[in-house]
Amino acid sequence: MILFAKAPVPGRVKTRLGLDPDRAAALHAEFVRQTLRTLSSCAGELDVELSTDAPTGAWAEFSARRSTQVSGNLGGRIYAALDGALGAGRQKVMVLGSDSPGLPPEHLRALLASRADVAIGPTEDGGFYAIACSRTDPAMFDGVHWSTSSAFDDAVTGSRRAGLTVEAGPAWFDVDRPEDLARLRRVSQWPNAIPYAR
Repeated sequence: MILFAKAPVPGRVKTRLGLDPDRAAALHAEFVRQTLRTLSSCAGELDVELSTDAPTGAWAEFSARRSTQVSGNLGGRIYAALDGALGAGRQKVMVLGSDSPGLPPEHLRALLASRADVAIGPTEDGGFYAIACSRTDPAMFDGVHWSTSSAFDDAVTGSRRAGLTVEAGPAWFDVDRPEDLARLRRVSQWPNAIPYAR
């Protein structure tokens, strides 16, 4: 399990939430912290790695292995992480984003249990919160329009065009806009994040 996260730098994370940059960075840091706690609850089932876009001392309280993402677009970074871990001998690898707090562990287990080459967890805005692979192909993300409402469909199309079998997992939601925070407040397992959003 490789959790992709940006370093919590004010002005560079969660800018679309309309919050003060320091609060937005604190909220992002809490999103990642809570996601790491969710992954820690599955520790007996999987290995956890935290992969950040830049070196950071944030989240030092967690024992997850650390890595820095390669340069390039999101597709290239996801592919490098997936392919590298599979090449190191893992039978299945998942890359998970940090924008879907409160994601039920059952959603992750469903993706990992898929027998398809590629299992993707869609978000309601047309993107995806995670992708699990037992096989990859360098062309699987060709044509994906990242950060758009077609990203999930594009990834499915690209993976199938590359000769990989694909299955969709259960849907969840991203927290990208102010209205998403209201929904987040209704997720009972998220009391700790809410003060940062006020």
